[in-house]
Amino acid sequence: MDTKFLVGTRLFRGIREEEAAHLLECLDAQEASFAKGDVIFHAGTSISRIGLILSGSVNMVVPLYWGSSRIFGHMETGEIFGENYAAVPGKELVGDVVAAEDTRVLFLDLRKVYTVCRHGCPFHHRLIENLLLISAQKNLQLSERMLHTSPRTIRDRVLSYLSAEARAQGSGHFTIPFDRQQLADYLGVERSALSAELGKMKKEGLVSFRKNEFTLP
Repeated sequence: MDTKFLVGTRLFRGIREEEAAHLLECLDAQEASFAKGDVIFHAGTSISRIGLILSGSVNMVVPLYWGSSRIFGHMETGEIFGENYAAVPGKELVGDVVAAEDTRVLFLDLRKVYTVCRHGCPFHHRLIENLLLISAQKNLQLSERMLHTSPRTIRDRVLSYLSAEARAQGSGHFTIPFDRQQLADYLGVERSALSAELGKMKKEGLVSFRKNEFTLP
């Protein structure tokens, strides 16, 4: 396990490499690889482990009754997933956690994360603090997504999302983590309607783009 990578993630922030190696043993850490499209966690199941993405990325995909689906969340390398469901015993996942590309995941037993061993290691407490901070930040991100999907028109949803990405990345030229279908799912619109609206916005000079690279004038 690359402990140097681990201590660079938000979950292990403030923990030294030798401490991280010790924690991996305490938390019953297990590594697994997934091909693009593989389901890591299935909807309707309950989990007790969280996943830390070592490479690649994953999507939270919510299936709809009629057979289609919507992307509810996207996690990149170094981020974690499943922590809210693992924290509530018996709570079933509302969607599939799917590998968005070839992905490696480190699984950690959440019960062992929250249960400090008899030694009371300060770095274990730091891990818990980091996990709580990450959970709080994700709740804020969920609230932000609600802001992007609340406007009635597709254009307003797109402008809300792109404006937020530009601010977050500190530049009018930026890359988003979604392809067209994924962006349509994230914003809760049809792909064809989204593509048509983006085309209109480009002609009007509101935005320029190539695949998932966007520039706001």
